Amino acid sequence: MQRTDAVDQPPREARRANILEGARRVFARKGKAATMADVAAAAGVSQGLAYRYFASKEEIYRELIEQALDQEGLVTAQLMYENSATPGQRLARLITRLVDYRRDHLEIFQLLDQVISSDKAPDDLAEQIRRRRENFLAEFRQLIVEGQATGEVAAGDPDPLVLAITASLEGLFRFGLHHPEQFHRLCPDASILLRMLKP
Repeated sequence: MQRTDAVDQPPREARRANILEGARRVFARKGKAATMADVAAAAGVSQGLAYRYFASKEEIYRELIEQALDQEGLVTAQLMYENSATPGQRLARLITRLVDYRRDHLEIFQLLDQVISSDKAPDDLAEQIRRRRENFLAEFRQLIVEGQATGEVAAGDPDPLVLAITASLEGLFRFGLHHPEQFHRLCPDASILLRMLKP
């Protein structure tokens, strides 16, 4: 009996996801120097099979970056606008989620960092990352202002607080990019960063 496309769909999706997962590890480690042979080896498939799912390593790289942006957006969006919590509670949850997510998914941020750092990255992807960062900073600043209004966050100019928290997070993850084993072992609890916001 011939298998239908509908029956074959889950295995196809699983193979595609497996190739993307292997590619994520390889690109995080090697950047754009990774080859399709590297991707296939990391996924445990033949190079021919990898090409059946993706026309080129550039197509895989683009999809991985777009997935990383979507996942990062999902991590923050829900917590930014959670109506059932105070601004201070949302800030605490957001910073905790950022620390935990980046610690547990360092490869995603290695990929995003490669796009930001490379002068050969596709312009549209670099622009998308830049725009997302600007939007995040504006929303994060607004959350701090709201926390100041409720007395949950230290009073004063919110911009130094935004800079202190975001620079601390950035520094942590840059350390993680260069020293992943130590980062996983030593990554501080989010409560250390949250002390900077205390009134």
